[in-house]
Amino acid sequence: MQAKFKKSYRFAIKTSLYVTVYITLLMSVFLYYFYVPKWFLILGFSVSVFVFSFLIVQFSVERFIYKRVKKIYDDLTLLESASIRKGSITTDMRTLTQEIDKFARDKKIEIETLKVREEYRKEFLGNVSHELKTPLFTVQGYILTLLDGAMDDKNIREKYLQRASKGIERLGYIIKDLDMITKLEVGDLRLNIDVFDIVELVENVFDMLEMKAAKKRITLTFDTDYNSPILVRADKERIQQVLANLIVNSIKYGNEKGTTEVSVENLIKNKVIVRVTDNGEGIMKRHLPRLFERFYRVDKSGSRKEGGSGLGLSIVKHIIEAHDERIYVESEYNVGSEFSFTLEKAE
Repeated sequence: MQAKFKKSYRFAIKTSLYVTVYITLLMSVFLYYFYVPKWFLILGFSVSVFVFSFLIVQFSVERFIYKRVKKIYDDLTLLESASIRKGSITTDMRTLTQEIDKFARDKKIEIETLKVREEYRKEFLGNVSHELKTPLFTVQGYILTLLDGAMDDKNIREKYLQRASKGIERLGYIIKDLDMITKLEVGDLRLNIDVFDIVELVENVFDMLEMKAAKKRITLTFDTDYNSPILVRADKERIQQVLANLIVNSIKYGNEKGTTEVSVENLIKNKVIVRVTDNGEGIMKRHLPRLFERFYRVDKSGSRKEGGSGLGLSIVKHIIEAHDERIYVESEYNVGSEFSFTLEKAE
């Protein structure tokens, strides 16, 4: 598609004016000393010099500069979708320079963004393959062992089938969580907004995770006694999922005989903030900016002491943002962590 060419005569006019003034002054001095000055002759001479200079300068500029710039616009298909093509090509050098500079800055930002995304894509694919490979190879190993003759032994058969079942279960968790994140990102997951008591919901999550916490002798508690309900407006099932993920993480990475504490505080008039605090191993500061990325590992060793899909915190972030709320994290290594999120308070 050929770009529209918008002419500008500013440069030619200025240049011609300078040439005319200079030659006219020179001729005036010459006529003053050698002839009787006739101002109409000087004026006519000035006009003719200006017109001649303008035509020559404008023709030269268009022929040797602007036409080539126009060809660059037409030849570079990368400019097709750029904002610089939205308007016509101008022969005004200042405007043209500003447009080219803006285009260069935009392209630089775009290239840097693409580099970041490419790096993230590579890391994401590597993490996905690792998460899927571990349970898949485990299941495959048990099944191949059974096919090689181990299934004749009843005890081994039952044990290996149970382990294979756990591997399949973990694969199911990963696929289910990936599907949920995808729906959250594209806005395909509808929220059932309702009014409920957040304190009661936390108590339900405590009851649900009581046995898991007991294995590490971790105490699940509130920061204080909540004698009256605190009503919030949100999707109860999704917020329960958020709380469960955060509390499970605090148990996983908590210390033996540690504590996981939940508090609900008024933030502003129509907002409350829910905090989940533990005194576990904590997180180094360099990991905090990427903590909510899919499959992001704080432990880079490749081994995972605790199970899970590796998508819990990413799901938590997407659920909270789907409510148009914010989630925060503060942590100090070897001291503990605090995850907090806001919710709309019901009247």
